[in-house]
Amino acid sequence: MPMKRLLLCILLIAAISCLAKEPPAPKVVDLTAPDGIKLKASYFSSGKPGPGVLLLHQCDHDRRIWDGLAQQLASAGISVVTMDLRGFGDSGDKPHNPPKSPGPIEPPEEMQKWPGDIDVAYQYLKSQPGVNAAQIGVGGGSCGVNNAVKTAMRHPEVKSLVLLAGPTDVKGREFLRQSRRPVFFAVADDDQYPVMVPITELLYTISGSPGKKFAHYQTGHHAAEIFSVHPDLPQAIVNWYVTTLIKTPGRAPATAEVPAIPAEIHQVALLDVPGGPAQLQKTLFAARQKNAKAGFIPEEIMLGIAGQHLEAKDTAQALGIVKLNAAAYPDSPNSYDALGEVYLAAGQKELALQNTRKALALLPSDTADPQDVRDEIKTSAEERLKKLGATR
Repeated sequence: MPMKRLLLCILLIAAISCLAKEPPAPKVVDLTAPDGIKLKASYFSSGKPGPGVLLLHQCDHDRRIWDGLAQQLASAGISVVTMDLRGFGDSGDKPHNPPKSPGPIEPPEEMQKWPGDIDVAYQYLKSQPGVNAAQIGVGGGSCGVNNAVKTAMRHPEVKSLVLLAGPTDVKGREFLRQSRRPVFFAVADDDQYPVMVPITELLYTISGSPGKKFAHYQTGHHAAEIFSVHPDLPQAIVNWYVTTLIKTPGRAPATAEVPAIPAEIHQVALLDVPGGPAQLQKTLFAARQKNAKAGFIPEEIMLGIAGQHLEAKDTAQALGIVKLNAAAYPDSPNSYDALGEVYLAAGQKELALQNTRKALALLPSDTADPQDVRDEIKTSAEERLKKLGATR
């Protein structure tokens, strides 16, 4: 055979071989939620037997934020499902207005339906030909972090997690503490929701995974938005899932690089621990004796965690946290509004009344909080007064 013809045949065979390795184009699918709402999802098949990954979007985007990563995963032999939560993207139900902040996730009535919706997509992934139902990974960004953690809690076969710049609740944090499953965390310092930086550091700190990993960027904005600024992150996530779902399912090697976590984050971790707020109060007093303006855990974080404990019916822990918060921020009307709320939940009506009135009394001189926050405090306090049958 002439050399040119032989070379042409070799190139043609190589081209066909490369095309055969390419995964098929993603398939858009219609799923039905338990209450009949139509959910839109995309299935990125790897075209061969292997593990699967479910990716859950952040609440300021829809499933398309994951398209690039999903295609990379499919090319690496991992099939992927992305879905639009109800009211997002192409899924049905009342259109969802993006929240001003990703935490707490809202609205509550929508949240209660998310687990059922997500499990429909999860079961769809597991049922696809070639997907190994015993080797599943889940990833989430922002509000998708809590959704990803709760999916892993419901499904023991989930072997690996990716959590990008988002919170989870009391039960979710306890799961991360107890679980040995590998977890990959990522956040950027210029996140438009600044609280997500310490929250992500907190989740990394408390994770019981011996092979956990943390990618911390200076820039990149929020959750999966980081991909467009740092293309190394999607590749790192692909490598992570290849390791934890294909090479060593459910395990990742311990990283040699331990990220620098601020000491304050280790203090935040104590807020979930019985007796932790009292211990932190001693630390606070000691620091303030040396320096009256010594910094402490941000009020937003303390009150957010206190609210989660209150929602979980752990009133005693919530009360310990809001007392600590008031000690750290004695001039904040938010401190006393929170005390009023928790004291009322604890059935201590007189203390609830005293602190609610103090919150209202401090509002006129409050210059630290923006007007919308002051308005929320005023509304909250006045509604509590009505419940108590009292006036200012």
